[in-house]
Amino acid sequence: MARAGRRIVALCIDWGLSHLIAIAFFNADPTAILAIFAIEQMLLVGTLGYSVGHRIMGIQVMSIDGGPPGLLAGVVRAVLLCLLIPVIITDADHRGLHDKAMKTILVRR
Repeated sequence: MARAGRRIVALCIDWGLSHLIAIAFFNADPTAILAIFAIEQMLLVGTLGYSVGHRIMGIQVMSIDGGPPGLLAGVVRAVLLCLLIPVIITDADHRGLHDKAMKTILVRR
């Protein structure tokens, strides 16, 4: 299981990259930062099982049964992640509501 420290650093990396892209192409518009972050999460987590931050921190999203999360899970997780509240509420296994909703888990690789 990926612990909170790795998750937070991965989130900061992804948010920072989104911010840099928004500075370069969208004049640092806050809406663009959030949109870039969401798209990164949807596409990369949904297809590869990890974002850039996850990859750097050595963690990966998997379905509970051990398979890849899938594009639908990537989209739903990203939307809930952008709402932030589902991420803050976790269980004993450190799974946020966004992971519970899509039956995914964040593990160390």
